[in-house]
Amino acid sequence: MNATDRTPADLLGSALAADPGRPLVTFYDDATGERVELSVATFANWVAKTANLLQDELSVEPGDRVALLLPAHWQTAVWLLACASVGVVADVSGEARAADVVVSGPDRLEEARACSGARIAMALRPLGGRFPQAPEGFTDYAVEVPGQGDRFVPYAPVDPEGPALIVAGREFSGAQVVERARAEATALGLTGPGSRILSGLPYDTWDGLNAGLYGPLATGGSVVLCRHLEQAGDGVLDKRVESERVTTIARGTAGR
Repeated sequence: MNATDRTPADLLGSALAADPGRPLVTFYDDATGERVELSVATFANWVAKTANLLQDELSVEPGDRVALLLPAHWQTAVWLLACASVGVVADVSGEARAADVVVSGPDRLEEARACSGARIAMALRPLGGRFPQAPEGFTDYAVEVPGQGDRFVPYAPVDPEGPALIVAGREFSGAQVVERARAEATALGLTGPGSRILSGLPYDTWDGLNAGLYGPLATGGSVVLCRHLEQAGDGVLDKRVESERVTTIARGTAGR
């Protein structure tokens, strides 16, 4: 990867330039049987559309706070990189009442209503499907995002030293996210391009975010992101490791 990358959005740009067709995020939901694989190019397209939604439709500005009330999911990864692209703060499981925008999964909508700004609802259905009927007071992401532009250019350059992420009560700049992801890569077993990590860790801790997104992105690797891994049957994990050519597994609080 490019040693001059200073933000998560820079990392994605370098990945896109290096090998747009390689897998970046492979997502499993063991409660529904869903499997989705996103190449770097497909993931970057979702990020661009979401960043355009944030910047043009929701009128967010650098430094604004976006509360992400979402589980470990491929669409959550998209939102994290979209926020980094615009220069807004991604507040993972943050307080909706303190946010300028809230993005909520279907199980946290009541909590999200505390936000006085824009409210985005995520159905988290297979293939990015929409709600049968949008929740009252919310915009359905799956309805709005397809019409957004496929290329994104921020109105103002993103400051690598500006706040970019809040997780478990700790704030990181974009540069700190990149530096820490690189520094911890070896401990995760991410040794460079071709590394493929399987993670069932939730996204509400740095460890979960790093194993499930930032670490693979920073090293030219990829992630097999598993939701509800605790519901997988006997032998499923071993078979998945083999079929997905996993090279390392994130150990920790999977399922909690």
